[in-house]
Amino acid sequence: QLQLVESGGGLVQPGGSLRLSCAASGFTLDYYAIGWFRQAPGKEREGVSCISSSGGSTNYADSVKGRFTISRDNAKNTVYLQMNGLKPDDTGNYYCAARGRFCSDYENEYDYWGQGTQVTVVS
Repeated sequence: QLQLVESGGGLVQPGGSLRLSCAASGFTLDYYAIGWFRQAPGKEREGVSCISSSGGSTNYADSVKGRFTISRDNAKNTVYLQMNGLKPDDTGNYYCAARGRFCSDYENEYDYWGQGTQVTVVS
């Protein structure tokens, strides 16, 4: 069974850091671009970051540039999202998703999704 599992979410104060992980089971992530998305209460899901299958291309939403870093370790079949300088607006459920080799801005172009991990940033 093909599955993505997110972990690493939690409760953190503004300015704090978290590292999210997206682990795959049932398939290898080597051939997939991985995107991170988030959904805050009452808001639509939005793209946060993406990394191509080779790791050679990454992109970030303007709201997280300079604070978040996406990376991948294909040997561990895992993609990470390092989040520094967290703000209350970063609160939401964070999902990872997989698609072909290259990133896309469109959610419907992602084939596999995880169940999400909650990130809450509060004083």
